[in-house]
Amino acid sequence: MTCPWPQNPLSHTYHDTEWGVPLHDDNRLFEFLILEGAQAGLSWDTILAKRAHYRVVYDGFDPVKVARFTEAKQKKLLADAGIVRNRLKVASSIRNAGAFLDVAAEFGSFDAYIWRFVEGRPVVNRFKTMGDVPAKTPIAESMSKDLKNRGFNFVGPTICYAFMQATGMVNDHLVTCPRHGQCAAMASVHCGQRPR
Repeated sequence: MTCPWPQNPLSHTYHDTEWGVPLHDDNRLFEFLILEGAQAGLSWDTILAKRAHYRVVYDGFDPVKVARFTEAKQKKLLADAGIVRNRLKVASSIRNAGAFLDVAAEFGSFDAYIWRFVEGRPVVNRFKTMGDVPAKTPIAESMSKDLKNRGFNFVGPTICYAFMQATGMVNDHLVTCPRHGQCAAMASVHCGQRPR
């Protein structure tokens, strides 16, 4: 039995093709960082429905381009119903782009930095029900604290844990879901190690 949370074709496709897959591409990691922050207080379905438009107006989630967004660009974004029009979230996305680039410069890539929190390999959980899945973990709390110290916003522990789930840093597919085993197998291939 698959995970019960996907409730429409868009979320089913996301669940079946992306959620829990180990991700090591900096632009896509940046995309999820921005989208998870935008999702705060909203449903993930809302964000998935706006994702294609986000990719257009955020220049393919290129952090170099986003970091250069001007005041005029921010005003344009805030007038765009195709994204979440929250002043703090939009300003945060631009600030986070700059912090993202700083981290990438320091560690060689954002990927090299962020995967250190799980020692370079996904945490493969074995949850049986959605009630077993935590909203945050000590690792997410540590990540949140470090990101905030590096100048990031909208990176609380719950957002960080959702980011970890989305990017395959943790495999939270239920053990009854076919994607659990598939993502666990990808973890060993992507990281050259056996899933724990």
